[in-house]
Amino acid sequence: MATKRISDMVLKGTERAPHRSLLYALGMTAEEMKRPLIGVVSAFNEIIPGHIHLDKIAEAVKAGVRMAGGTPILVPAIGVCDGIAMAHPGMCYSLPSRELIADSVETLARAHCFDALVLIPNCDKIIPGMLMAAARTNIPSLVVSGGPMLAGDLDGRHLSLSSLFEAVGACKAGKIGPKELTAYEETACPGCGSCSGMFTANSMNCLCEAIGMALPGNGTIPAVAAARTRLAKEGGMQIMKVLAKNLRPRDVMTSAAFTNALRVDMALGCSTNSVLHLSAIAHEAGVPMSLDRINAISATTPNLCRLSPAGSDHIQDLHLAGGIPAVMKELAAAKLLDTKLITVTGRTVGQNIAGAVNRNPNVVRPIRNPYSPTGGIAILKGNIAPRGSVVKRSAVAPEMLVKTCVARVFDSEELAIAAIYAGKIKKGDVVVIRYEGPKGGPGMREMLSPTSALAGMGLDKDVALITDGRFSGATRGSAIGHVAPEAADGGPIALVKNGDRIAIDIPAGKVDLLVSATELKKRAAKLKPFRPRVQTGWLSRYQRLVGPADIGAVLQ
Repeated sequence: MATKRISDMVLKGTERAPHRSLLYALGMTAEEMKRPLIGVVSAFNEIIPGHIHLDKIAEAVKAGVRMAGGTPILVPAIGVCDGIAMAHPGMCYSLPSRELIADSVETLARAHCFDALVLIPNCDKIIPGMLMAAARTNIPSLVVSGGPMLAGDLDGRHLSLSSLFEAVGACKAGKIGPKELTAYEETACPGCGSCSGMFTANSMNCLCEAIGMALPGNGTIPAVAAARTRLAKEGGMQIMKVLAKNLRPRDVMTSAAFTNALRVDMALGCSTNSVLHLSAIAHEAGVPMSLDRINAISATTPNLCRLSPAGSDHIQDLHLAGGIPAVMKELAAAKLLDTKLITVTGRTVGQNIAGAVNRNPNVVRPIRNPYSPTGGIAILKGNIAPRGSVVKRSAVAPEMLVKTCVARVFDSEELAIAAIYAGKIKKGDVVVIRYEGPKGGPGMREMLSPTSALAGMGLDKDVALITDGRFSGATRGSAIGHVAPEAADGGPIALVKNGDRIAIDIPAGKVDLLVSATELKKRAAKLKPFRPRVQTGWLSRYQRLVGPADIGAVLQ
C-alpha cells in the first residue's frame, strides 16, 4: 500500500477534482500530480544583494527536484537588507520580518499541502525565519542558501561592508577624504551574495550546516561559484531522499544538535545575533535553551577563527581552508561535538566530516592552538543586565576586556550617532543606548553605525557601548547588546544617568552599574512608564506581542 502523502489532501479522490483543476490551470500535468509536491521557498528579490541571484539558485533546486522524481513548486518569501535598512526607521522592520517570514512559510506550506520544503534564504532574518517555520511545520525540509559575497579589493586590501561603515567614521574624523570614501563604497561589495565577513547572514548559513539542516558547503561556497549551483541541484535531489526517509526538522534539530551548533558558533566567532536566532529556532523546535547554557558552552569551546570583522580573513578564506566541516573536525578531535547525530544528508555528523581537511591552519586554528580557550561570544550579567546581555568577545580589543567606563546615556540610536559624529564621546566613556530593545525600538535595531563610527574614529579600544538593542555581525569592539530586561520593560538600563560608572569584566561574565541599590530604588520610583513610539500598523502589533531578548525575542 502506497504511503499517504500530505499532498493527497489536494490531489486524491473525487472530491478533490476542483483542486486538481486549479493545478491544471498552472500548467501542471497529470504525471506531475502523481509525484510529491515540493515547496521551493525562494527569497529572491531585487533589493538585497545577497538575494539578487536566488532566482538562479531556485531554478537549480527545481532541476534537482525534478531529476529525483518530485514536482517543484516555487513560492516566495520576503526579506529586509539590514545594510540598506541601517541607521534609519527601516531597521525597526528587520527583526520583526523574521516573524513574518516564519508565519508566511508556515502559511504557504500548510495551505497548499506541500510534502516537503527546500528553503532558499541568504541574509540575516530570512535564514532563522525559514528555520523557525521548518521547526514549526515539521515537514521534511532542508536549507540551500545563496552563498557569501566575495570580499572587495582596494589596492590589494580585502574589504567588506564593515570596512565601509568604519570608513564613514574615519571620514567624519578627517582621517580619510571623500575621494577615498568613494573608492571604498565602489569596491567593498563587488557582487551578489551575503556580505563577506562572519556577519549574521554568513553566521546563520554556516550554523545551518552545524545543526544538520543543510548540505556541507552551504555556509561557505561563494555565491558566484559554479559549485554553488551544483550544491543547489544536489539539495533539490536530496530533499527527495529526506522525504522518502520521512526525516523531519525536529528529528534533526534536537537539543544535542543545538549544542553542536553553539560549539561551532563559538569556534567561528559568529555574530551576536546568532544567540538571538538560535534561541528563537530552539523555541519553535520545542527545545528552548537558556543564556546560562550558552555561556557554559562558550566557556568550554576554543575560538578557532578570527574572520572579519574580528580579523582580516573572509568567508572565501574559510571555504578554501576546508569550510565548516574542517572546523567541526577540529572540534570533534577534542570530543566537543556529538558526531552520532543525523543530518539532512542522510548521514551522521561524523560521516559528513570524516573526509574533511584543514587546509589552512592560519584561517582555522588547530584545536591545540586556538586564538582563545573560550568561545567567540560571551553572556554577561549584572545589575544592569539581570537576565543577561551578549558580546562578541573575539572582536573585543584586549585592553577593553576589563574596563570601568563613564556612562554617556542616549534614549535612541540617532541621538548617540549625532553625539559621536560631533566628537562628544571621549576615551573612557561607555555609550549607553536604551529604548531600542524588541519592544522599545520597536524591533531591536542594530547599532552598526555607532559602533563603526567609534571604530573608524579610532575609539574602539577606548570606548564601550551598551544597549538593549542589538549589533550587526559586522560590529567590532566592546559592544554589549541584548541587555535584558530592556528599558521599555523597566529594566535597570533605564535607570542609568550620565556620569555613572559601569564596570565591564568580559572574562568573568559581568557588567555592573556602580550605583548603590538604594539609589537605584529611588530612581526606579521616579521612572515614567514607557510610551510606545509606534501607534499604528504591523509594528504596533509586534510591539505589543514581542517577548524579551533573552528568550529570542519571539512573539508571545
